[in-house]
Amino acid sequence: MKIAKQIFLVSLFYGISYVSNAQCAMCKAVAESDLAGGGTAAQGINEGILYLMFIPYILIGGVGYFIYKHYMKNKSGV
Repeated sequence: MKIAKQIFLVSLFYGISYVSNAQCAMCKAVAESDLAGGGTAAQGINEGILYLMFIPYILIGGVGYFIYKHYMKNKSGV
């Protein structure tokens, strides 16, 4: 059962990375064609990417803070 779960997770992550690479190529093509025409869509795409990358760091930091807070509360109560 453990091996089947590992194989499933590896194939799932491989499939996700394959799909995301295809999307990046499409975004790059749109941004390059927009820059050639003098548009500002490329700047919007870059800001959107930064926004999407920032959210997981905030979530992970928040979860880490609450785990640390819970750990310190339990440590001082013992």
